[in-house]
Amino acid sequence: MVNCTHPILPADIWYTMIYMQTIVQKYRRYFREKIFVRSLVLAFLFLVASLMISFYANVYAIEHASNAVADIFLSNVRAFDVDGLFAYGGVIFWIIIIFFGLIEPRRFPFALKSIALFVLIRSIFISLTHIGPFPVQIISEDPSYIIRKAVLGADLFFSGHTGLPFLMALVFWKTFPIRVFCIVSAIFFGAVALLGHFHYSIDVLAAFFITYTIFHLASIFFKKDHILFDRGVSEEWH
Repeated sequence: MVNCTHPILPADIWYTMIYMQTIVQKYRRYFREKIFVRSLVLAFLFLVASLMISFYANVYAIEHASNAVADIFLSNVRAFDVDGLFAYGGVIFWIIIIFFGLIEPRRFPFALKSIALFVLIRSIFISLTHIGPFPVQIISEDPSYIIRKAVLGADLFFSGHTGLPFLMALVFWKTFPIRVFCIVSAIFFGAVALLGHFHYSIDVLAAFFITYTIFHLASIFFKKDHILFDRGVSEEWH
């Protein structure tokens, strides 16, 4: 039996070094592929463009926001101070997702393009109807309140905090731990958005159905990237 341990280094450090070398080899392999590099560059450009469109759509929605409307949940449940969960929770979620993404570079193009498509479609939705935010919210002195107000204006429909984690669940569906983590996160952020009165009930509920459609559109529009995500470099991908 071959001894895979190092004569000096502790076993956990040695195995970590081997694992890191494996990841580096994956990066070298994929970044030698011109098709992969081209797809990755296009994914970043698409994401940047969609974020710019989302910014102006948000500004437009804020400028044209009208009155608030009644909501079966918000009208019957008091507002809670959940700014910290909403703001910092989102940061923690994306740190974890980025970590899982960095382990497998082949995941980059499809994941980024799916997110970009989500942001683009959501920008269209928030530009259509200009309902004002629900009037009863908690004003907190925590810095997270400022962060939340900076990123969430009148861009209510549909909830990005709910939809994006669910999108990641669909994207990473075959990786069970990430799938469960993302589904739980989507439900968690949906509940937080309602408890803080940040979104109307329809914003949260509709996010799951619209996101499901967006994922399937991404699978059609970016078919080769989806194949790369699932199987790595193959003849079918080329």
